[in-house]
Amino acid sequence: MTRPAPAFCPNCGSALSLAEAGGRQRPVCPDCGFVYYHNPIPAVGVLIEKDGGLVLIRRAHPPDAGAWALPSGFIEADESVEEAAIREAREETGLEIRLREMIGVFSFPDGPPTSGIIVFYRAKPSGGALNAGDDAADVRVFAPEEIPPLPFRTHRQALERWRANRLARQQESLAIEREGFHIREARPRDIPRVLDLAALIPGKVAPDVDLLRAAAQRFHEDPSLVIYVAETFDPEPRVIGFVAFARVPTLVEVIGWVDAMVVDPAYRRIGVGASLLEAALRRADALGLAELFVNTERASEIAQSFYRASGFKDGRVTRLRLHP
Repeated sequence: MTRPAPAFCPNCGSALSLAEAGGRQRPVCPDCGFVYYHNPIPAVGVLIEKDGGLVLIRRAHPPDAGAWALPSGFIEADESVEEAAIREAREETGLEIRLREMIGVFSFPDGPPTSGIIVFYRAKPSGGALNAGDDAADVRVFAPEEIPPLPFRTHRQALERWRANRLARQQESLAIEREGFHIREARPRDIPRVLDLAALIPGKVAPDVDLLRAAAQRFHEDPSLVIYVAETFDPEPRVIGFVAFARVPTLVEVIGWVDAMVVDPAYRRIGVGASLLEAALRRADALGLAELFVNTERASEIAQSFYRASGFKDGRVTRLRLHP
């Protein structure tokens, strides 16, 4: 949609007429020389990562009333683009946000509702409560695979770039190489060795056939469970530690949970535990989780000291806040 040009000069009130200016026909004042330039209006949108998904609002007004879209709106004349992004998020979703990075800048010369450019940011909640407001009829968190079709081309472009960046971050989370070992996701053949290591946890029973079968089934069937292993190649490939990470939905949010982390005693004090925890932290960050919990009830004194040094608080179940 093209915004209609003014008929009269805003400086002197004379009628405007078309004339050559800046390489094209534009409304020009014949008396004072004012030239009307039809410039695009700047807008801003936010991709708010929450509980492993994205926050969308259901539009209450045209265009595309009733459709789900990213929180967005026009920038006020007295605010920066960053301030506008934070304001739009607060007004439409009820959330206070912290901007993480710019996703991209896209143009919509044909509207709606008028010609413009829009800047999209990736953001994390920092406060507030999810509540539809302003011109939003509803607000909801959608898992990445459940996001409905978005009505605006620029929103779809921003979503595709977010998905590509998210995939790159997840792939990067596995790229942990250290001198003498590396961290990777576990494979089915690793499960027996993982259970052998789990038997080192105080109070854990030695693995048997039934436990092995149940663990293998959970590994294959539960998409929320991820196991990272540390593997050495000296003198031959061998799993020397693991961490079990799970994405756990609660009533009001989704948290990260480290169920167990074990390092072979022969390979301690070379950074294996720190690297495994780093993999879990990266996974939690890629999923947009704000907190990571660890059950330290059966952890040894050495393990508890390690958790404290990594930023976790003392307690039977301890937590680490990832984002303010």
